[in-house]
Amino acid sequence: MMTNNLSELVAWRHHFHQHPEVSNFEFETTAYIKQLLSSWGVRLVPTTLTTGVIAEVGDASKGPTIALRADIDALPITEATGATYTSVNTGVMHACGHDFHQTALLGSAFELKQNEAELQGLIRFIFQPAEETHTGADDVIAAGHIDDVQAIVGFHNKPDLQVGEVGILKGGLMAAVDQFKVTFTGIGTHAAMPQLGNDPIVALSTTISTLQTIVARNVDPQQTAVVSVTHIAGGSTWNVLPESAWFEGTIRTFTNETRALSKQRFYDIVNGQAQAFGLKVVIDWSKGPDVTENDPVLTEIVSDETSKFLKVVKPAPSNAGEDFATFSQKIPGVFVFFGSHGTADWHHPDFDVDDAALPLAVEWYTRIATRLLREI
Repeated sequence: MMTNNLSELVAWRHHFHQHPEVSNFEFETTAYIKQLLSSWGVRLVPTTLTTGVIAEVGDASKGPTIALRADIDALPITEATGATYTSVNTGVMHACGHDFHQTALLGSAFELKQNEAELQGLIRFIFQPAEETHTGADDVIAAGHIDDVQAIVGFHNKPDLQVGEVGILKGGLMAAVDQFKVTFTGIGTHAAMPQLGNDPIVALSTTISTLQTIVARNVDPQQTAVVSVTHIAGGSTWNVLPESAWFEGTIRTFTNETRALSKQRFYDIVNGQAQAFGLKVVIDWSKGPDVTENDPVLTEIVSDETSKFLKVVKPAPSNAGEDFATFSQKIPGVFVFFGSHGTADWHHPDFDVDDAALPLAVEWYTRIATRLLREI
C-alpha cells in the first residue's frame, strides 16, 4: 500500500466521516486508528488517555523529538451534505474536517515508517481527542506526551483556500476563546401584572445590547475582538413572566490586554444591569484556549519547506479558536491553514472537503517532520 494512492486515503477519510464521534467518545475512531498503525508496525505509546492515540517512529537517540498533531473528534450536528458517505451516527458529523486531519496524519505515519531507519530523531504522532470541547490538549499534556518534545506542528483545513494553497502566518493565527453563561433571577408573575414581579427578560435583552459596546467603545479599534451571544432561554409560555432567564456565548480576542479588558467590562456591564433592575445574577465564565501563536523561527522553516511544493499565502487571522494553542504555550509550535476548497465553512451541516487535498497534506506532514528533525 502507498498513501500517495488517492483511493486509499479517500477510503480512510470516508470511513471516519461516516462514523463520527463527539469529544471524549471517540472509541471506534481510536480503535480504527490503532488497527491501521499496528498493521504497519508503528509503535503505539502507552497512555492514560481514555480516547485518542499516541504513536511514534524513529529513535530519540539520533536527534530531536518532534510531534505531529491531528484532532479526531466530531460535532453534534446533523449532516446535510447528501454525500454517499454521510454520517451514520444521527446528530453527529465531521463538520470541521477532523476526518481530513487524522487521515493525513495516518498517511504520514505510514510514509515515515517506511523510512524509519533514515530519520534523524523521533516523530510522535498525536491523534488528539476532544478538540471541540477544548480539553483534549490539556489531557495529552497531563499524560506527559509532550514532556520530551522540542517542537509540535499541526494544521486545520481551510475551506476558502484552494487545494494546493497553505496559509502560514507568524504570531497569532487563531483567537483566544472565552465562554460565558449569564443567569438573571427575579420574580415570576402573570404577564398582565408585571408590577407584581421582577422581569428578568427585560434585563436580559438590555444587557445583550449593551455588551456590544465592549467592542464598539472599549476595545482599541486597531485590535480585534468579538462578543457573540449565541443562546437565549427564558420562560415557557406566552402569558407568564418567568422567574429566571439566561443567555450564553463567547468572546474572542488576540492579545492578553484585550482579553482582560473584555472580561472586566463584561462583568461590569452584567453586574450593573442586574443592580439597575434589582435582579440576582450568576456569571459562569470558562477560559478556553489562548491565542494560537506560531513560533517565528519554526514558522520560517515550515514556510520555506512548504513553498517548495505548495503555494504559501498569508491568511487573515481567524476569530475561531483552536486548542493546539495549549501545546504552543508549552513548547514551540507551528499551526497552518491547509487549503481544502470546502463546500461550506466550519461547523455547517453542508461542510465537506475536497479529497484531492489529502495526498498533499500527507506530504506536508512528512516533509515538515523530516526537515525539522534536521534543523532543530
